Amino acid sequence: MGYNPSSVDAPSKLCVAFQGELGAFSQEAVRKLAGEHVPVLPCQRFEDVFQALASGRAQAAVIPIENSLAGSVHENYDHLLHYDFRIVGETSVRIVHHLIAPPGVRFRQIRRVYSHPVALNQCLKFFARNPQIEKVPFYDTAGSVKMLMENGLRDAAAIASALAAEIYGARILRRSIEDDRRNFTRFFLLRREEARPPRQRDAGRGWKTSLVFTTRNVPGALFRALSAFALRDVNLTKIESRPLRGRPWEYLFYLDFLGHVEEPRVQNALRHLGELADFLRVLGCYPRGD
Repeated sequence: MGYNPSSVDAPSKLCVAFQGELGAFSQEAVRKLAGEHVPVLPCQRFEDVFQALASGRAQAAVIPIENSLAGSVHENYDHLLHYDFRIVGETSVRIVHHLIAPPGVRFRQIRRVYSHPVALNQCLKFFARNPQIEKVPFYDTAGSVKMLMENGLRDAAAIASALAAEIYGARILRRSIEDDRRNFTRFFLLRREEARPPRQRDAGRGWKTSLVFTTRNVPGALFRALSAFALRDVNLTKIESRPLRGRPWEYLFYLDFLGHVEEPRVQNALRHLGELADFLRVLGCYPRGD
């Protein structure tokens, strides 16, 4: 399939914004969460993704929230607080890095490899085996493939996804050159509508709920807050702290747990937490991702 920039402007009831160029790993997450043929809106920055959803230029957005090797995407935790959107889905994408070049370029011709710095650092064993090849940081994985094709470089390659090679008409020279095959990124699907969460009976693989809260800065406050879930056997899957602006050395706590907001034990836990927290917001209740 060739590169068709006009595809991002195709009319549809649903357009999904994501950060990066066409062919980014975020677009793979879009395909898993919203379908292969949904129109997409690539954005340069994460904040641009949230603003596109807020303005109505997109009706949904897909954002990375954590990587199994690099950790949490802290900027997006902050955006989830500042924009009142709902998390309505999640998925994980295995990050597979391919060495990609324009058609006709052979591996022995390669002297430079472009990609995002994180991707380059996740392929260090490849560069150790090929010391003649220089690592060149670039702003985006898929964007490096786009640049190669636009400039017709004959001595360079890029590290990116198979989708990027497909979209820009490039060729994969070496497959799966990442150091660690257990490299996954978790993504959220966001919607703007203030809709009720889907009913508990509507999903077969279980539910997750995400929320954010603050507590008073006193001894044992976080312990008591988390006991609201422990006392009711609610399984926490993630907790993340972020600085609370305007109150130095105090923190927001982002929490994911298994359960639906309609379950009595979850409702009791949330009521209990609400009595202890200075601030509490449920960010979303959604089917557990694959």
